[in-house]
Amino acid sequence: MTTDPRKNLNAYARFSSIAIQMLVIILAGVFGGFRLDLWLHTSPVLTVVLSLVAVALSIYLVTKDLLRK
Repeated sequence: MTTDPRKNLNAYARFSSIAIQMLVIILAGVFGGFRLDLWLHTSPVLTVVLSLVAVALSIYLVTKDLLRK
């Protein structure tokens, strides 16, 4: 039984793009929270809140993407 190399490459590309998407969303949440904390002088409050929101959003989008295909 042979496996199609294109199928493996497509799966690799799909899961790599999901990982990169998660990374970008989480980093945007952390960076945005950090910048807002500096601007509003709210210490780590917004960094923590936006980080958690970004993690929840990335998990939601990844789950939606995995269930779609």
